[in-house]
Amino acid sequence: MRLPVWRPLYFLLKACGLPVAWDISAGVVLFCETERGREYLLIRYPSGHFDYARGHLEAGETKKEAALREVREETGIREVQFFDKEFHTKFFYVAKGGERERRIRDGKGVIIFKEVFMYPGKVANKDIRLSHEHTEYVWLPYQEALAKVTFENAQRVLAETEAYLSSHAS
Repeated sequence: MRLPVWRPLYFLLKACGLPVAWDISAGVVLFCETERGREYLLIRYPSGHFDYARGHLEAGETKKEAALREVREETGIREVQFFDKEFHTKFFYVAKGGERERRIRDGKGVIIFKEVFMYPGKVANKDIRLSHEHTEYVWLPYQEALAKVTFENAQRVLAETEAYLSSHAS
């Protein structure tokens, strides 16, 4: 089901008593300059999709603080050179499986309107300490990463990141 991700629809569904949530996440499109050129980090989630390190904002956090915290938690990377560019995407989904059960248990909506803020982030090396939240990771050149990343929104963010970095020598 494709619904427009805009606040009036969210508030209407909420007023109708549906279990909706408006979630905001932040993350980093991590890359490293190597002998082969620029390579991007993709991490695999238990559901099988490849995406970037990202997660929910905690109380009092800025988007960049949340993005850096998520990178540290999910990859073990401590130092990231952020670029002064923010990519914003929105999407809608209905939670399934373990996520659905967890959200119900926590009293959170299972019909999710999601906003994600992503930042390009350069790292000095490719050493990763993957968290328990993920099953594997891979560093890939742009074209291979674009083919591997699962969702259309993530593909768009990667394409915009590559275009931005190519026009602003990293």
